[in-house]
Amino acid sequence: MLPDDWHLTQDADDFLARAGDFLRSRPVLHNTPLTDIERLRNRTAAERAAAPAVFGRLESGGEVRAILYLTPRGRLGLTPLGAERADTLAARLAGLGHLPADVVADHDTAGAFAEAWRRHTGTAPVPFWRTHLYRLGTLTPPRPRPEGRGRRTGVEDREQVVRWCREFCVDVGERSSIELIDAGSWDESRFGDRHFTFWETPDGAPVSMAAATSVVGGMVRVDPVYTPARLRGRGYAGAVTAEASSAALAAGATEVVLFTDPDNPTSNALYQRLGYVHVADFAGYRLARPDGPNAADRG
Repeated sequence: MLPDDWHLTQDADDFLARAGDFLRSRPVLHNTPLTDIERLRNRTAAERAAAPAVFGRLESGGEVRAILYLTPRGRLGLTPLGAERADTLAARLAGLGHLPADVVADHDTAGAFAEAWRRHTGTAPVPFWRTHLYRLGTLTPPRPRPEGRGRRTGVEDREQVVRWCREFCVDVGERSSIELIDAGSWDESRFGDRHFTFWETPDGAPVSMAAATSVVGGMVRVDPVYTPARLRGRGYAGAVTAEASSAALAAGATEVVLFTDPDNPTSNALYQRLGYVHVADFAGYRLARPDGPNAADRG
């Protein structure tokens, strides 16, 4: 039996050649690594050279057991790890000078890594995000359906899409995305490669929006879903989510997932009525730099 060993690289293609099957083996739980790593892989050579990402795979017994990726903006993404392996990883990253701004993973892994980071660096991680993960079972469109129709957006809708994404970020406190949008760096934001659907009233006025990732590893993630506050409570969010979910299935997805705010019983009940089933909980922690200011200030 070979010992556990983390293999780190900045070569996304080589990493996926070795760890891609592992990622695709659990597309629901691995949905965020699948989409994030695909975006990092698709950057230009100049972008990769200017702001490299780090990828890692944990091998044991000759098989990949877990992966990590550290984005240029400092986000560490992890697949599930036990507490002992999370501790080993925290020590390895700190020793190599890889100082993540934050960590996002399933609830237990994120907590274990945050605690290990505290032990090895003497800093105090701060929780900033928690969420439920849902996967689509049998899609059940809302009945009755609000008047109107779903429509895929086009280039003429860009201004509206950008404005609504920014409003969504304000609602949920997503500071890093607001900064990118305000800087004119839409394509670099997490929304830049999404496919957007509007729900329109019969007279053609957009009243709600849902976005979805491209199909990666057979999976599509619906994110975000947004309805302006003045238009909520009319069934538009359910209608547009059903439209985006149906489009994902039509595009060839075998798994459709979404994240929800645990403190929002309205949205959780809505997605369950549409056929989504709760499968796991995820969390995020901001990680302070061992030498002073919180690295999360980088955004």
